[in-house]
Amino acid sequence: MSLTRNRLLTAVLAITALAATGTQGAHAATAPVPAPPAGHYQPEMVHALAQSLGVSDAAATRRLDSQADQQRILDRLERDGVRTDGAFFDDACCLVVNAADGRAADAVREAGLRARIPARGEAALDRVKAALDAQAARQVPKGVTSWKVDVETDTVTVTVADRTTAAARAFLAAAARHGGAVRVVEDEDVLEAQTTVYPGSRMNINNDPGSWCSVGFGARDGQGRQHLVSAGHCVAGGPGLYFDNDRFAVGEYSRYREGYNSVDMGTARVDAGDAIATAVGTWGNGSPIAVKGSQRAARGATVCKSGATTGWTCGAVESYNVSVTYTNPRTRVQTLVTGLGSSSVCTEGGDSGGAYISGNQGQGMTSGGPTGQQCSGVYGAGSSYFQPLDDALRYYGLTLNTN
Repeated sequence: MSLTRNRLLTAVLAITALAATGTQGAHAATAPVPAPPAGHYQPEMVHALAQSLGVSDAAATRRLDSQADQQRILDRLERDGVRTDGAFFDDACCLVVNAADGRAADAVREAGLRARIPARGEAALDRVKAALDAQAARQVPKGVTSWKVDVETDTVTVTVADRTTAAARAFLAAAARHGGAVRVVEDEDVLEAQTTVYPGSRMNINNDPGSWCSVGFGARDGQGRQHLVSAGHCVAGGPGLYFDNDRFAVGEYSRYREGYNSVDMGTARVDAGDAIATAVGTWGNGSPIAVKGSQRAARGATVCKSGATTGWTCGAVESYNVSVTYTNPRTRVQTLVTGLGSSSVCTEGGDSGGAYISGNQGQGMTSGGPTGQQCSGVYGAGSSYFQPLDDALRYYGLTLNTN
């Protein structure tokens, strides 16, 4: 569901016999869900981690527990006054701690963690990066992609796409004054800034901060052109779609027309140089979940939704081929929408267009839900309606972008 200008589907009224009655109102985002205690994690986070590592869910849980245990040890050392200067997990999931001196290193090792005494350490690297930030503020270093504090390599790493610009040369000259504290990495493939937007992210309609939907899935046509697959009411009328004040797409097709029999599917043309990520954002509930396909989940299957208002909420698929009657809360104009799926996933206004995923299979985009519904937590009670993704891909002749 969207807000203000695209508030059309924030109201669901007199839903047909295939669904319950009610309307969806616009609401502010709910408070973030507290992080679970160590050893108790959202299944989606565990599964996403397991997939990325190629291990079982049980092994992924053990890894998360190990990291939490090591982090608690480090926290205790710092509270006890042990002088540390940054830390990182290595490939073996061991926490490596920068120690300020030999005495601190001994204390770290006695506590069961790995220790090293770095040439510089995080505090010194922060100062180097601050100097580079000041240089960039004076002259934007066109051709320099990024620079960051890299505790593991004990350097500030500068990524360069094009050394030939005057601004890049000036920036690199300033960086060179810091000697071995700066590491330069060539990145010839990245020649311009790009925006990669995760499914579920907030997208403002025509860059209006008071009007937004949520990002759906990326797909491509037969010529390789990139498109965003969305709820039709989010892209009706061809609006510009903005992420963090930068336009990344423009609405192109929609089967939604207020006051007429409609299907809530549509697409937007993704701007050159921008992209829709092939993983669904989970709003702090674990790593983004890779999208592997669009196989429709069976009724009763677990499904989760990513949306800009309520974040990550989960439930189960209830039905397909659902018809509803949406009502514009301002004009009271009613619109019949057919071909939807229904679920027990909780949504609120502004979640429209957001991505539904079951396992690693994309399922659809938020369409609507009951009025006044207030979501509480990942598994809070609720209901919603979604436009099935496979139907939209088939209708528009698109191929889903997968990870």
